[in-house]
Amino acid sequence: MTRRELFFAAMRRQGSEYIPFEFVLCPALKEEFQKRTGQADYEAYYDFPAKNLRLPFTGDRHRFDGYFADKTNLKIDPIFGFGNRFGTTHHFSHMEPSLEDAEDLADFEAYPYPDPVADFDWSVLPEQIENNLKTDHINVAPMEMTIFETAWYIRGMEQFLMDMIAEPEICAYHLDRITQVRCKMAENYALAGADVLRLGDDVATQLNMMMSPETWRSTLKPRLQKVIRAAKNAKPDIMVFYHGDGNMFDILGDLIEIGVDILNPIQPECMSPFEVKKTFGDRVSLWGCVGTQTTMPFGTPQEVKAVCRQLIEEVGKGGGLFLAPSHMLEPEVPFENLEAFIDTVKEWNAAHGY
Repeated sequence: MTRRELFFAAMRRQGSEYIPFEFVLCPALKEEFQKRTGQADYEAYYDFPAKNLRLPFTGDRHRFDGYFADKTNLKIDPIFGFGNRFGTTHHFSHMEPSLEDAEDLADFEAYPYPDPVADFDWSVLPEQIENNLKTDHINVAPMEMTIFETAWYIRGMEQFLMDMIAEPEICAYHLDRITQVRCKMAENYALAGADVLRLGDDVATQLNMMMSPETWRSTLKPRLQKVIRAAKNAKPDIMVFYHGDGNMFDILGDLIEIGVDILNPIQPECMSPFEVKKTFGDRVSLWGCVGTQTTMPFGTPQEVKAVCRQLIEEVGKGGGLFLAPSHMLEPEVPFENLEAFIDTVKEWNAAHGY
């Protein structure tokens, strides 16, 4: 079987024992990787099966400048206009909303939301996809921060959560404008031939949902369903990946109901991957499952191997596991633990003829 065939057999839970894997390194660990290997591209070095498509933004990169009085150390997102203000702690930034002080619907109606067609160069995707197919890679369309996160990045977390209750007209308009953009982007990615559409919004804390499941179901679920439907109407076999940190257990069934095929990251500090597998494993696959608050930074290499092996044997049984840390690996993760993670997956796959 080709790597693409192995990936789909695993993610469609067709009895495959193959375990795909990946991870994301923070800048400090990228530097450590380069020192150890002399290579610059760790994704190519470790031969990850999936590749993100790169969609160039071609719109006006300065149309949001007037929404920020202080641009010191500020990076403005050219697509949706929110800001990231960088400090002195590694790669972390503070979110700076562009519409936090908006007072009425007219402020939102005047906001320059992106044009999902004119503001991007969609013509580059077919060549990227074809090149990735030649190297037997999976084509992934990255569209996380799909609706909710984009909405509060623009409005501010506290203000947007209040809008959901106190300003339903503003909330609905704001969400609908973002959803319209995302639906068209999802459709275009699917028409171009993407294999996986990566969606996601962090709607939970580590304890429970940020809002009641009922509020999520009335405001965010139907809009997310529109995005998924737009992609699957254009390409019925596209796989929909949904990222959401924290404890989302209460809405996992809803996500599956509206067409999610793969759940990520399944933070083990918040939700048990074994319980998710037991409850939903016949209907959805899991991508992640290795703790980045526990195992990866604080375990020994032997403990990392033991955790990964248990996940592979139990969560990966019959297929349905893409093993990965549940978040970007931060500076406190020993490189030896990363190597233990890689070795465990490679040893398993080699032992099973992959």
